[in-house]
Amino acid sequence: MTDAFRFPAEWEPQSAVLIAWPHADTDWAERLADVEETYVALVAAITRFQPVVICVADDDLQTYAEARLRSARVDMAQVRFVPAEYDDTWLRDSGPITLRDGQRFKLLDFRFTGWGGKYEASRDDRLVGELSGMQLFHNYFVQSVDFALEGGAIETDGAGTLLTTWQCLHERHPDASREELTGKLAGWLKQQRVLWLDHGYLEGDDTDAHIDTLARFAPGDAIVYQACDDASDAHYAELQAMAADIAALRTADGRPYRAFPLPWARPVIDDGRRLAASYANYLIINGAVLMPAYGDPADDAAAAVLARAYPDREIVQVPCRALIWQNGSLHCITMQLPAGLLG
Repeated sequence: MTDAFRFPAEWEPQSAVLIAWPHADTDWAERLADVEETYVALVAAITRFQPVVICVADDDLQTYAEARLRSARVDMAQVRFVPAEYDDTWLRDSGPITLRDGQRFKLLDFRFTGWGGKYEASRDDRLVGELSGMQLFHNYFVQSVDFALEGGAIETDGAGTLLTTWQCLHERHPDASREELTGKLAGWLKQQRVLWLDHGYLEGDDTDAHIDTLARFAPGDAIVYQACDDASDAHYAELQAMAADIAALRTADGRPYRAFPLPWARPVIDDGRRLAASYANYLIINGAVLMPAYGDPADDAAAAVLARAYPDREIVQVPCRALIWQNGSLHCITMQLPAGLLG
């Protein structure tokens, strides 16, 4: 049988979004009530357009989460709970990276190391294997890859081009050259090209510059990216340099990408620590783009930029200020499942 698998873009049809419900044994314990509000709002937004699969640590947590969602008038016909063990809820990085060949699916199970050993992640690293034994998926197989890679570190246009950052991949694999990493990523993810950004970072991000906090592909050879227009801000020079990196990139047929810069939110400081309030950390689903909102005047301006980049989708703001306390945002807690994968 020929291997014609490819890595679909996030804006291609989906069967569901996969998340994990926060609980008191995760790092959310200190602010659990606040983050639960974000999860309720997120599930309510997703289920307007498509199903959501929610990992829960035990039956009691499922009962509690279901009660919270019913009280918010969520369409429970669109919700499916599955039991799973997890250290935390960042499923963008611990969940499956799915390739497809028609109606066949390959779930890539890369090593998850807690972002280079920063946090305990042994249960998260087993999550893909655990999910694969639940009759959750259809017509698939799992390929385990002994290589540290997180889903938030890679971005594809669905047509053979991958976008990533040198800082993150170099931090995970300091002895590998760019050429070696390019070959590995292209081989496993079925890409014809790998584009690298050499600049870009956010204070309060502990992923070593995941691409999904900085720059995202959009349909029609476009890149949406987090800009900074405040020359007094510590991020200004680096994000200006990243914008120049993006301007120098070319499409597969040699044209510049259409660029959509996102506005810069005011600094969010928590106990003296700057948090990473990135608008680039949005989630694309069937018929909509769910964007993180931070209670900032720039929220509506960011929604307007996304409306131009995704003119055929509704832009839905989800309150995510609680998420950035733990160094991530909306995209980080989700993983889309391509259409046809869900059993």
